[in-house]
Amino acid sequence: MTATTQTILSERVLNLAESETLKMARMARELRALGHDVISLSLGEPDFDTPDHIKEAAWQALKDGYTKYTPVAGLPELTKAISEKFKRDNNLDYRPEQIVVSNGAKQTVYNLCQSLLNPGDEVVVMAPYWVSYWEIVKLSGGVPVPVYAGVEQDFKPTPQQISDAITERTKFVMFSSPCNPTGSVFDREELKAYADAIAPHEHVLIVSDEIYEYINFTHEHVSIGSFPNVKDRTITINGFAKGFSMTGWRLGYMGAPKYIADACTKIQGQVTSGASSFGQKAGAVALMSDLGPTEVMREAFRERRDIVLSMLEEIPGVKTNHPDGAFYVFPDISAFFGKTDGHTTIQ
Repeated sequence: MTATTQTILSERVLNLAESETLKMARMARELRALGHDVISLSLGEPDFDTPDHIKEAAWQALKDGYTKYTPVAGLPELTKAISEKFKRDNNLDYRPEQIVVSNGAKQTVYNLCQSLLNPGDEVVVMAPYWVSYWEIVKLSGGVPVPVYAGVEQDFKPTPQQISDAITERTKFVMFSSPCNPTGSVFDREELKAYADAIAPHEHVLIVSDEIYEYINFTHEHVSIGSFPNVKDRTITINGFAKGFSMTGWRLGYMGAPKYIADACTKIQGQVTSGASSFGQKAGAVALMSDLGPTEVMREAFRERRDIVLSMLEEIPGVKTNHPDGAFYVFPDISAFFGKTDGHTTIQ
């Protein structure tokens, strides 16, 4: 990059890191184009097709003329379906007017950070974390504060660690369950302990990313917002990409206190406006339909997890947790740091 380019581009973008997952995916595509046999372990994307009944719903919506703008926060049909889903599956009481549908869960995170963070505000992030959390917080003027846990803790920080990381500048605590990238799933007892640790800090919100809800091998997904002591301070993020294999549809959503939902709608109205109309119609059908295709996909991921774990266990020095959700394994290879083959040193 030339000095002239640096003066033209904003400090905001110069200080912004490229998404590492997208960078790795791009590198894999480039190597394939050169004829290399590459297995990409980058994007978190199911290799299943979107179920036929969802695609057919989108096609029907197109034929019915759903090709125009929608309300910024989403079609009433979809926000109602999401509200009912939250109540049915998660014991969460978000009314339709507390729902905001976005162009993917990533935009939901962006909307939230833009709506909530002032320069210098802190966000406690349970680590390991999805890499975009860090950069979106920074892009919004916030300061990410990581709270680390190793493989021995199943990558789950203790409630005391979270409480100790909170300061007067903390705006919210952010985490995902099932977790990207570790596959860890927080059970009811663990989430209750987090709620009890955060609740006394009355100025702190909770952002719970539950995009992998349907890829949960424990058969019980618990939402931290269902606990009464943090119910009114929790923003719950979800979407269609993972559980319905709809990554390219770009359709996510959140439930939040009304004033936060209104703020995010205002931000989104100036950035992208609403998500695609026919995609939203298909999303409503997905939420109201049988989860049979999702269950088939989840079982396939469980079988693959077991195969990967059995292979990793055969490698001396590799440690890993036993992921109970998502489609990730996050092995600890620190035993190999500093080793060399005479040409390259692992760092």
